[in-house]
Amino acid sequence: MNAQPIQLSAAEPMPLGKVAYQAGNGLALITLTNPPANGYSHEMMLDLDAAILRARFDEAVQVIVLAGAGEKFFCAGADIGYLNSLSPTRKYYFCLHANETLQRLERTPKLVIAALSGHCVGGGLEIALACDLRVARKGSGKCGLPEVSLGVLPGTGGTQRLARFVGRARAIELMVSGRTFDYDEALALGIVTHVRTASDDASFIHDLLAFAASFTTPDKAALSVGHIKAAVHGGIDLPLDAGLNLERELQAKLFASADAKEGIAAFVEKRKAKFEGR
Repeated sequence: MNAQPIQLSAAEPMPLGKVAYQAGNGLALITLTNPPANGYSHEMMLDLDAAILRARFDEAVQVIVLAGAGEKFFCAGADIGYLNSLSPTRKYYFCLHANETLQRLERTPKLVIAALSGHCVGGGLEIALACDLRVARKGSGKCGLPEVSLGVLPGTGGTQRLARFVGRARAIELMVSGRTFDYDEALALGIVTHVRTASDDASFIHDLLAFAASFTTPDKAALSVGHIKAAVHGGIDLPLDAGLNLERELQAKLFASADAKEGIAAFVEKRKAKFEGR
């Protein structure tokens, strides 16, 4: 990863204090902050939802990085004590809002990178699976969907997203066994996209932010990145013809953009393109 320092604003807690938000240089860093395991309640999901919307509507933000505070956990999933206190009806609506929040993250037309340092299990992995890229710190923890040990299923998108990553049979095996596994195995399975070595969480996040910045202007056409994401998420479950139609429509919008004109002109003129994100 590029080791150039990335300057972000001072941490700004969201209203309920379970999520921190920082922004700068085209990046937004959203950090889950609920020690000791960054487990989430409905209140924390409300904070995460607010942070996602804040980054989504900020035109200066081109890439979102999602991290967990501390060395031991990215996120251990739902707070089981909190979950135990809810009625079945409240549990249903808790899961519904969590699903809506992660769909909002997934559909945000900006690249979203999960920074996995520490354990990433249960609902924590479900949050990560809703991101576009998952970069893990080598040896920092394990991941998996062990909900079967509680007599429930991965109810924040796990059954659906994991199967799309690893196939039906492997996803079922991982979920019914409930086993957890290290990030090297997660990489081999296609669950994480990169495994990086770092001495501690702080250096990992520093390098991850530099990696995220490589997808921003002026070096990268952030508008194109967003449209690639929209084409994949919008078309993957459509019949091929319908997916190709979506791809052509998004391509037509890009052809009319200033960035496409700059990128094509720079190639013809044998110079480096300077993109503006428009």
